[in-house]
Amino acid sequence: MMNPLDQPELAISPWSGPPPRAVVQVPGSKSLTNRALVTAALALGESTLTGALDSEDTRVMVEALGKLGFDVRHDPDRAVIAIMGRGGEIPARSAELHLKNSGTSLRFLTAMVALGQGVYHLDGVARMRERPIEDLLFALNGLGASAVADHGNGRPPLTVTARGLDGGYAWVKGDVSSQFLSALLMALPLARERTTIEVNGVLVSRPYVSMTLALMEDFGVAVGNRDFRRFDIAPARYRALDYAVEPDASAASYFFALAAITGGEITVEGLGTASIQGDMAFVDVLEHMGATVVREPTRTTVKGGALKAVDVDMNAISDTVMTLGVTALFADGVTRIRNVAHIRHKETDRIAALAAELRKLGARVDEQHDGLVIDPPPRNQLKGASIKTYQDHRMAMSFALAGLVVPGVVILDPGCVAKTYPGFWADLERLR
Repeated sequence: MMNPLDQPELAISPWSGPPPRAVVQVPGSKSLTNRALVTAALALGESTLTGALDSEDTRVMVEALGKLGFDVRHDPDRAVIAIMGRGGEIPARSAELHLKNSGTSLRFLTAMVALGQGVYHLDGVARMRERPIEDLLFALNGLGASAVADHGNGRPPLTVTARGLDGGYAWVKGDVSSQFLSALLMALPLARERTTIEVNGVLVSRPYVSMTLALMEDFGVAVGNRDFRRFDIAPARYRALDYAVEPDASAASYFFALAAITGGEITVEGLGTASIQGDMAFVDVLEHMGATVVREPTRTTVKGGALKAVDVDMNAISDTVMTLGVTALFADGVTRIRNVAHIRHKETDRIAALAAELRKLGARVDEQHDGLVIDPPPRNQLKGASIKTYQDHRMAMSFALAGLVVPGVVILDPGCVAKTYPGFWADLERLR
């Protein structure tokens, strides 16, 4: 059988037979894996990450840490990464880091290398060079670094001339990316003095900052948090840790949605009420649409049913916007997705891309500044189409769900899922 990751397109066969009833396991969280790699590198001693995701984004981070002089040992078959932390020291005095289209890697490492002593260059693919990072550079420059966009446009490529971080005071805009704040929070315990960070405006994707704070605390560093508006970071040291990475809640959203739209029943192991990932709130949205959700501490089950439209603010769970957009095709009524303007700065302009591809399947879509209004046709009037994925893994995985119901759906560039979930096509086929 040909590997879909190597093919220019993949035709999705509609589901046949009874609705799926299955227990699935999704790979480790990309967000947690990359955060844990940074904090483990900044800790003193060896940390071992179990359940770590093996994907393009995490390999980019592992390779970059190796170029920075850290001893990193990655065993993809066992989902284990061991890293020897240097207690806040960046071993290499210079490095050229090409981070492809990994936004977490670029932002987290930009702040991390500012703790070093030397000159570091960071770059990525063409799309990465369109993604803004000026707010993070501004904050770092006020804290003792020299961090500049090489072309003077607030976007990569970047040069960081580092001499450690002084600490002090910084502010970041809240409405572009929560990753700027997470990058600063992880690096600043290693600054020379106490730091206060103020958030200007409403913070997007707040649960991801909560995730950062929880992971930092696991590694031994607590941060003062005043309602996600002000953060007080005292000088502190991370401790090495054996850390178990949770399964990825964003990846799980595709299987939860699959159950909802096919009338099946799917349980995802390892993700339940004990999860620290905000994207688990996606099942709350499915429940409002008419699905049945059974929540347990370490597993969650979604049972499909007749779905109705929702009007929902998805700012806190914006990585699941595309999953919901496709789910809305199979709901009765007009669905509105609001308050996600920041996803225009992701791997692609996700609002525009989602609108364009949903229209191909027969939906009427009103693209708004901060979201979409989706008016689907009757289910039997949905039509197949070749779906452009814009080199965006979430476009491919979300629209694959439509192909399980609508004949004639073809996913272009199916290999783009390797960014976060290389085994997606195999896991989807295994359900059959």
